Amino acid sequence: MSAPGDDSRPGPARPGPSGPQPPRPPARPWPRWVPLAVLGVLVAVFLFTSIGSGRGGQTDLTFSRLQEQVRDGNVRTLEYDPSSGKISGELREAVDGSTRFRSTGPNNDFQPSFVELLDEKSVEWRYTRTETNPIVNILVWILPVVLIIGFFVWMNRRAQGQMGAVMNIGRSRAKVYNAEKPKTTFSDVAGYSAVKQEITEVVDFLRSPQKFREIGARIPKGVLLVGPPGTGKTLIARAVAGEAGVPFVAITGSDFMEMFVGVGAARVRDLFQTARKQAPAIIFIDEIDSIGRKRGAGLGGGHDEREQTLNQMLAEMDGFEGSEGIVMMAATNRPDILDPALLRPGRFDRQIMVPLPTLEERIEILKVHFRDKKIADDVSVEVVARGTPGMSGADLANLVNEAALFAVRRGATAIHKEDFEDARDRVLMGLRRPTVMMNEEEKEHTAYHEGGHAVAAYVLEHADPVHKVTILPTGMALGMTQQLPEEERYSHDREFLNDMLCVLLGGRVAEEVVFSTQSTGAQNDLVRATEIARRMVREWGMSDRIGPMAWGSQGAVFLGEDLVHTRDYSDETARVIDEEVERILRTQEQRTRELLTRFRPGLDAVARALLEHETLDGLEVERLVDDAMGFHAGGPRKLRGPDEPVPADTAPDQPAGSEVLSPTPYAKRPPNTT
Repeated sequence: MSAPGDDSRPGPARPGPSGPQPPRPPARPWPRWVPLAVLGVLVAVFLFTSIGSGRGGQTDLTFSRLQEQVRDGNVRTLEYDPSSGKISGELREAVDGSTRFRSTGPNNDFQPSFVELLDEKSVEWRYTRTETNPIVNILVWILPVVLIIGFFVWMNRRAQGQMGAVMNIGRSRAKVYNAEKPKTTFSDVAGYSAVKQEITEVVDFLRSPQKFREIGARIPKGVLLVGPPGTGKTLIARAVAGEAGVPFVAITGSDFMEMFVGVGAARVRDLFQTARKQAPAIIFIDEIDSIGRKRGAGLGGGHDEREQTLNQMLAEMDGFEGSEGIVMMAATNRPDILDPALLRPGRFDRQIMVPLPTLEERIEILKVHFRDKKIADDVSVEVVARGTPGMSGADLANLVNEAALFAVRRGATAIHKEDFEDARDRVLMGLRRPTVMMNEEEKEHTAYHEGGHAVAAYVLEHADPVHKVTILPTGMALGMTQQLPEEERYSHDREFLNDMLCVLLGGRVAEEVVFSTQSTGAQNDLVRATEIARRMVREWGMSDRIGPMAWGSQGAVFLGEDLVHTRDYSDETARVIDEEVERILRTQEQRTRELLTRFRPGLDAVARALLEHETLDGLEVERLVDDAMGFHAGGPRKLRGPDEPVPADTAPDQPAGSEVLSPTPYAKRPPNTT
């Protein structure tokens, strides 16, 4: 399937009486240059005022120096401004290059004694008043008025915007795409031929509903797409709209929720009114589990607003007839928490499973993502697809993109095989941490730990083959053993699960066999092994003491279950379950210990190779074990069960030249994973 996250959607359109109308353009704000122009005018006015009242070629005199000039008879005229205390006038002879002078400051003392001195020296003097700039007077009166008016205009616009939002709060936020805009078709959806065939009836009904009406057939009102995240449920819904050539009304479940009670129900009504105007049309609700959860479940008896929204949706789905030409589609990855009333016939009549892609489907999906990439000749799409079991369409898109990024980092002009290997390791195991430096003791412990996983996975019959083993710190682990299945599996028998437990316990047992100690590196292995053993006993009926009885896993509150989950078995049964889980783990631990003791030479060979090369692939692990154990070149010797005899020459008590380190625990080691 093509990239689920790559559907670029065109802009929304508002529904109108005769079809979708273009959205109303928003009110254009003031241009950015307007406030800058106003600020520039104000600065120019004040600069003009200051220049007009500047020196203008005058000489500044202090009051004491001015008195000396008066006594010397050098002052011809004098003007005094009482409001500002400024004294100016004209000199008979130039001082400092100018005959004009002025004297400003707080020390100007225009007292009667100074007036008598002026009269004595026959100086013409008079009182004057400086006229202010008329532009400044205008600004002083007009600018506050303009600011007040602007403030009220801004408040009015803000209030109108809030009022418009309040009035439109009950309108649906659905995006309407008309018949010309959905360009996605079934040809853009790689794989999933069964899903396409099952959903073709909906497309035929929307294209030509008349032939269904003539026979009296009733098309399902609702189609629920169920599948894991990333499988492309939304893309399939868009492809249905593109194939049928009808308007597509899309919305997510969270768009109905609002802080005001009743808004969700109002939006549901508006959604169906919009769809009726566009009929025939498709209503698509993504993540419907956000509003379609079981009513009355969870803390406090549920959420009233969500339940009212669900009730309105149930009523609307019962309200429209199939003849209206409206088909409702929804997508979820949690169908178990949906309300039963939502899934009954007459509402979501049909559930279509969109599972993880198979090998053939992964090949088709990868071909779609290879279209716009420069792929080298050494890359085989079949090999890449075989090495990605359990990946969804979104995971495959991410894998191809990561490979392209690795190619760019290397400076290559095309994506090579090694880029896909690095990208798969990055996706499955995590980012390699070159800054983590282990000492020799930790490195040897890690080598034997990963060697225990690898040897157990190689010699056990039902275990998945080893793909890669590394002791380079990756993700949260100091080392990693990666297994890839040879073929697709959809169910697992007890033998496979027992071998899986042995592989998980192989790292811990290898450290016990070689170093006679235990470390924190097996934390993740023990968690996974305990979970598998518990499910074998409690859910899969693989315990002789429990028998053919099963109890599902306990659900969490936020998934729609009750706050208090009652246990439907007794305390005695719980004790038996714990004992059986312990028995299974103890049995497989002892089996793994015997296995690694028998294959100790192969374990030492793999560990030494890891210490030397740090990374080994599956073929190298097989060769090392075969050479160390003296197996023939015809292939590996698989153990069919814990009681299979092994030749005496393949199980020495202690290999020659091996070195056993003294036990040294290290508590700060990060959890290791298989």
